[in-house]
Amino acid sequence: MPIQLELKRIIINEIDEDQVIVLNEIDGDRSLPIVIGLFEATSIERRVKGIPTPRPLTHDLIVNAIETLGGTIRDISISELKNHTYFAKLRVDHDGEIVELDCRPSDAVAIAITARVPIYVNETVFGDSSDDEE
Repeated sequence: MPIQLELKRIIINEIDEDQVIVLNEIDGDRSLPIVIGLFEATSIERRVKGIPTPRPLTHDLIVNAIETLGGTIRDISISELKNHTYFAKLRVDHDGEIVELDCRPSDAVAIAITARVPIYVNETVFGDSSDDEE
């Protein structure tokens, strides 16, 4: 059963290449920290803070392209963790069919924030992430 998450924190470290976003379980106490790149972190931060850009950025382009081609972004799902790497799916409704697109979690979260759609995680990912920390 998928668990809905919300973006809780964006940690931008100007000294290091790795940035962190923290997703919290909406109806629970668990959190999921994900290491992402600086571009994705600043893109997410701009969207959360409502900072406009003079031209569309990559995540705006993706959302606009999907919508222009007749699709509707339904949600994103962080689907698995393999070898210390999270995997995500961008779920798009196109003509009544749900199409799942493989995507990096950082891009998926940026798209979810842009399109204002829910963020989900598979229950097994929480278990896998605590195993991964050991």
